[in-house]
Amino acid sequence: MGSEKSTVLIAQITDTHVGFEPEAGENEFNFVRFRNVLGHLLSQPVQPDMLILSGDLTDGGQADCYARIKDLVADCSFPVHVMPGNHDCREALLDAFPDCPTHDGFAQFPIECGEGADALRILCLDTFEPGRHGGAFCEVRAAWLRAELEAHPDTPTVIFMHHPPVVAGIEWMDPSPEEAWFKRFHETVRDHKQIVAIQAGHLHRPLHAVVEGIPLSVTPAVAPAVSLDLRPMDVDVADKRPIVAAEPPFYSLHLWRSGALVSHFQPVGHWQTLARFEDHLKPMMKGLFAERS
Repeated sequence: MGSEKSTVLIAQITDTHVGFEPEAGENEFNFVRFRNVLGHLLSQPVQPDMLILSGDLTDGGQADCYARIKDLVADCSFPVHVMPGNHDCREALLDAFPDCPTHDGFAQFPIECGEGADALRILCLDTFEPGRHGGAFCEVRAAWLRAELEAHPDTPTVIFMHHPPVVAGIEWMDPSPEEAWFKRFHETVRDHKQIVAIQAGHLHRPLHAVVEGIPLSVTPAVAPAVSLDLRPMDVDVADKRPIVAAEPPFYSLHLWRSGALVSHFQPVGHWQTLARFEDHLKPMMKGLFAERS
């Protein structure tokens, strides 16, 4: 895929939460799901140019879990970039992945793709703060992002971050729009027209939104999904609402081609194939292609 200068294919896997069942080892539910998702990705006829693991790689920042993840992704023939989420430990992650770039101690970095008119920049942000479930985006991180954007005002840019800077309506997962990090991020990206998309994780389910005029997508988790329930929550009333469900694990593919970005979300499981491109479908396919001329 990367041989076409105007085409970049970015795989994203998020919220693997390896180590939720520390005694289960290789048979752990989340690790098996991660292995199946990565196996599905690696079995595809078109391979990505890179894989971004966008946070919550582990469930508790355990060093042995990072080692297992590193061994698992060693089969990838393309670069693998890691980012911390709120369940991670930044120090343990960087010990396991010492090639991960940092800035002022934060695991955030640019990735340069293509050249000239075909160039695409990816900015991976560190939104982790120890002891906090929600996002963090201090002035140090904002200054880095601001400098990166101002230095390349004409280069299309995709931002990857673990915590989506949106209020999704699932109250126990949501930030308040009055939180300092939330407001700071919005102020930092405002008016930077080269940002074509924001890609996030954290919510454990698919979501599309707009942030300061920028399209935002959330890739669903490898670990079990957060249940979709948009009712207000009273923390003093245990109303037996569903919170987590064993929906299929996902990964996403973000396709940059000729100046446009398209995101695909792929569930991983076992489903019956209902149609294949065989001889009897040639007339239909030729007709569909003919309409494009």
